[in-house]
Amino acid sequence: MIYHLSTPAEWAEAQPAGDYTSSSRDRTLAEEGFIHCSRADQVAGVLERYYVGAGPLLLLTVDPELLTSPWQDDEIAPGVFYPHVYGPINVAAVVAVTPLAPAPDGSYEVPVLD
Repeated sequence: MIYHLSTPAEWAEAQPAGDYTSSSRDRTLAEEGFIHCSRADQVAGVLERYYVGAGPLLLLTVDPELLTSPWQDDEIAPGVFYPHVYGPINVAAVVAVTPLAPAPDGSYEVPVLD
């Protein structure tokens, strides 16, 4: 599985459209050229670096085998790889949606992920 962080509004917008097109915080697929995702062990670091103070979030669990868009692991620094989806995430590929509520300091507790 791969994971993507979304706002509730972005996810709600994707439902009737059938495709999710937000790349990362305040960036779209059209602007970035891909959708940022993470492996289970990367989610906490992404939350800490980019999402503190973002308000309520959703952690989308994406099954790569169900994606209709291509995806790959990209090396973003020597030896550091992150999964990127090169097109919309079809909502049928999202197999779980986990709400993440911020703590008073704006940080998030990450659920146990497989």
